[in-house]
Amino acid sequence: MTKVILPPATIGIVGGGQLGRMMALAAKAMGYTVGVLDPTPQAPAGQVADFQVQAAYDDIAALDELAQRSDVLTYEFENVDLTALEAAERYAALPQGTRLLAITRDRITEKTFLKTTGVPTANFAAVPDAEALIPAVHEIGVPAILKTTTGGYDGHGQQDINNEKDLPAARALVAQGPCILEARVAFSRELAVMVTRDGNDAVRCFPIVENHHQDHILHTTLAPAPHLSRLEEHRVVEMATKIATALDLRGVLGVEMFESDTEILVNELAPRPHNSGHYSIEATNFSQFQAHILSICGLAIPPITLTAPAVMRNLLGDDLATARRLWPQHPEWHLHDYGKAESRPGRKMGHLTVLGGSLEERLASVALEEEHLEEN
Repeated sequence: MTKVILPPATIGIVGGGQLGRMMALAAKAMGYTVGVLDPTPQAPAGQVADFQVQAAYDDIAALDELAQRSDVLTYEFENVDLTALEAAERYAALPQGTRLLAITRDRITEKTFLKTTGVPTANFAAVPDAEALIPAVHEIGVPAILKTTTGGYDGHGQQDINNEKDLPAARALVAQGPCILEARVAFSRELAVMVTRDGNDAVRCFPIVENHHQDHILHTTLAPAPHLSRLEEHRVVEMATKIATALDLRGVLGVEMFESDTEILVNELAPRPHNSGHYSIEATNFSQFQAHILSICGLAIPPITLTAPAVMRNLLGDDLATARRLWPQHPEWHLHDYGKAESRPGRKMGHLTVLGGSLEERLASVALEEEHLEEN
């Protein structure tokens, strides 16, 4: 069991983006004090926290300051300095530990963990340098995807390999650092599930969702995943439970999967609340952010239930401005603005969630059709 930490204890969040913001809002509603470490002035999480330590993530003194002012530490992104985080444990509890980060921040380590845990995943081979590229292609075959082992997200740090013409670009990627080559899976759709373990070690799975991406960035999440059989649902919950147990999980973990005609494969893990769990703020009895706070504070969590079917849509770049203009015509929208100062193409600025009605109606609602604007 995790030590129980009750309000008004202070939760220190390493990272001040939108995930930290929604963690902070959940924690504040429960009566906790919240501090944030982030280099950006008035970071999204800093805007709603009790205090912000404004410093770089690799600033050991700043992390120590956050820890000294906190009772428990958590994080909203993977690339935290593990040594500094371990050192900060002398000041504050770190229920999630650093093993979870060490496993999930490196794709080879993550895939090896999944394989040894007995969870199916795509075939893969390590590509530590350019010399290892061709042998890896021969082992895995084509089509395949070459990915940097660390640091890639939203399609960055990836190169498709379909034939010899793709090898120069693949060599250029390997020149940047160690990579992993993964067999390209012929899948029918992408699924995801959020999972946590509470203070009594009970594993709690959120509803299984279907994710749709555009340009490698999550566009919409359908909750629950349509047309999922009971056997498939059981298999996903079984895999998520196996992963959570093997990790001695605290906090929330995102499990992303590929579904084919014959099997479900785990693609990757996110050691924190995840974009595909945002729908839970309105659509489940406890949101992923509430569950994260309850878990790291050693508290019990009841079984998670879906209270209404939902569609979540990301608002990227100028989507947020469009959504603001259309909002008066859509009282059904739950609009979330992350409070980011600068809008850039592809940057996650907020999200929309719509509940109830048919799936078609929910998807139409979040389409952001400009022609729905009325002239004044």
